[in-house]
Formats: sequence, C-alpha cells, structure tokens
Amino acid sequence: MDNAEIPMKIKVKTTIDRKESFELQVFGQYFKKGEATFLKYEEVQEEGTVRTIVKVSGNEALILRGGAVKMRLPFELNRTLRGSYEMPFGTFETLTLAKRIEHTEERIDILYDFAMHGEHAGTYHLEITFQEERK
Repeated sequence: MDNAEIPMKIKVKTTIDRKESFELQVFGQYFKKGEATFLKYEEVQEEGTVRTIVKVSGNEALILRGGAVKMRLPFELNRTLRGSYEMPFGTFETLTLAKRIEHTEERIDILYDFAMHGEHAGTYHLEITFQEERK
C-alpha cells in the first residue's frame, strides 16, 4: 500500500490562542512513504492557489506550502525549529515549538507556539481530519 495515493476528504481546523479558529474543507490525497504519512491538498485563496503537503513521522512533522503562499514549517516535539514564510514583500523567518504531535490513520493533531520575524504570534492548534472519499 506504500506510495499509493488515496483520494481523501480533508478538514483542516486551525485555532489560535483558543480564540480564533478557521476551517477549511478540501479534497486531497493521502499516501505513506516508509514511516511517514503524507497529505496533499490545494486551496484556492484570493491571491491564488496554494498547494500544501503535510508530512508526519513519529515526533516530527513538516508543512510545506507552495504557489500563492510559500511556507516551510518544520516541527519536532519540544524543540524550537526555524522555518520560513515568503510574502510578495519579503521572506520572514518563523519559529515553531511543537508541544504535541499526534497522528492516526484519520487525524493529525499539532499544538505549537508560533513566532514570525521574532514576534510571538500565538499558540496554534492544527487539527486535520481526513477520510477516504467514497465514490
């Protein structure tokens, strides 16, 4: 079953500081490569299409976004890691400190402190649920 892409219905919920939350429902693909689990999906924003890949393996995760928004957010449990967020007017360094990384066959849950350009931007809770798309 390795490398076979399975069509998925994906729900992405981001909560910032337990106050603000954003939800997105998209269709994408799920696949495994070695020990890692991958989710791929696209979202259409005002600026254009954003392609997202979420990779999770053990106590590490990585979110890569390309297209209208370019971002690289690496996560490792209890470690501060540098990433980047590219905008039309420049690239900002990001810092993530993962407090929780959990994943199952239908859910990815990441709780992390996020800072951009040296400023603490909040505690983010990213919850991605997914299930096979039935034809």
